[in-house]
Amino acid sequence: MKKLHFILRQMDALKGIQDSLSSVYRIAAGRQLSTALQILRRSKPEFVFVDIEILQQAAAESSYKAVFQTISFVCPNISILVMAPPELLPEAVKIVHEGAESYLTYPLVPDELRLVINSIIEQNRAESELDYLREQVWQEDEFELLHTKSPSMKAVFEKIRAVAGTRSTVLLTGETGSGKGFTARLIHRLSLRKNERFIEVHCGAIPDTLVESEMFGHEKGAFTGAIKRKLGKFEIAGNGTIFLDEIGTITPPAQIKLLQVIQDGVFHRVGSEEDIRADVRIIAATNIDLKQLCDDKLFRSDLYYRLNVFPVELPPLKQRKEDIPQLAALFLAKLNTFHSKNITEVHPKVLEAFLAYSWPGNIRELENILERAYILEKTSILRPQNFPVELFTYPPIKPMPGNINRNLTLSEVRKQELGKIEHKYLDLLLTKCNGKVNVTAAAAGITTRQLHKLMKKHSLFKENYKNTGVPRT
Repeated sequence: MKKLHFILRQMDALKGIQDSLSSVYRIAAGRQLSTALQILRRSKPEFVFVDIEILQQAAAESSYKAVFQTISFVCPNISILVMAPPELLPEAVKIVHEGAESYLTYPLVPDELRLVINSIIEQNRAESELDYLREQVWQEDEFELLHTKSPSMKAVFEKIRAVAGTRSTVLLTGETGSGKGFTARLIHRLSLRKNERFIEVHCGAIPDTLVESEMFGHEKGAFTGAIKRKLGKFEIAGNGTIFLDEIGTITPPAQIKLLQVIQDGVFHRVGSEEDIRADVRIIAATNIDLKQLCDDKLFRSDLYYRLNVFPVELPPLKQRKEDIPQLAALFLAKLNTFHSKNITEVHPKVLEAFLAYSWPGNIRELENILERAYILEKTSILRPQNFPVELFTYPPIKPMPGNINRNLTLSEVRKQELGKIEHKYLDLLLTKCNGKVNVTAAAAGITTRQLHKLMKKHSLFKENYKNTGVPRT
């Protein structure tokens, strides 16, 4: 039970609260702030409610912030709320700006009190989740794929940062092989459910007659062949995350049950009427247009809107080719981990072909092509002869001339283009030197101080170049 402490002049103001909420909260009260500080130190309540006039008296010789600091010192992490009559509401709002969590007006109403408390709890939980996201997982080695040079992928990762710590349903869209499965696992790993199960369901691979049974389970004798009770994926997921890939392929009856899970948090096994509670985070994925399926009456509109709470569209590989060298290096490192070979490089002609190719199979195709070449290769470099011939039928990409703003003066154009050249040169040099500032400065013929200034100017960070051999700006 949450503990609440009230500091108020008239104890009668608390009577309705005690009568209604004593079974929900542990409630204590007093009239003096000085006495309350000793009680707060011992009992450590989560919330303290202070009458505005008592607060004004305490702050007369200092400030509201000083009073709040004193309370927080004796009871860290406590939430401070102000109680005020309607005529002092402007002052109560001012006090909130000075550091109080919120305010309540007299007379105190139990439902309002509970609403404010729950709101603060949810806010604190959200803030703690954000802190967790900042401090955990994001820099783990297994998520090297997060270091992207593609603006579109940077936008995707920012969305993931924002939604991972929430309970919201996420809909991942994009072409086959664009990384929807990786993204779903990433969201799970960045959430507070990371220690719970991550269950993946490939909806398109389940026969239509078994979709409901696979997702929600069945009772013994529910249908021919149901010789014993079976738990469904939702039940197995427990309090974790369930990833529904190819969601657009599920049958109409399964759509109805899935809608019930999202709306009411309950489902029942096939052949049973017993409600089973589900506290599961749903991440769905599709490579087809669900909105068009709704227009064609092949997918329920109400389910689509429930799934489309937070859409994230993953760009195809052909739209993020600047990441191909990094992805190739990562997949190569992964292959070296699982096999005894020590292949360290990809031939420049292969990388050139990679950049010219259209990648209809996206990241999955890139990984598969590299694995095939890795198996065939007998040297320490992945050579062109071990890759499919069609990979080299595409003309090499020629660098496009930069767009020049004709409204600028010649001096301004020179400065602009010089900045681009500086950035590219430093990027390549830091890569070659693995982010070692002194070595890079010597290679560039400048001092380390000059290099630090240039790195700051171009937003280059030495940490992004350590032990990679691949630029990661």
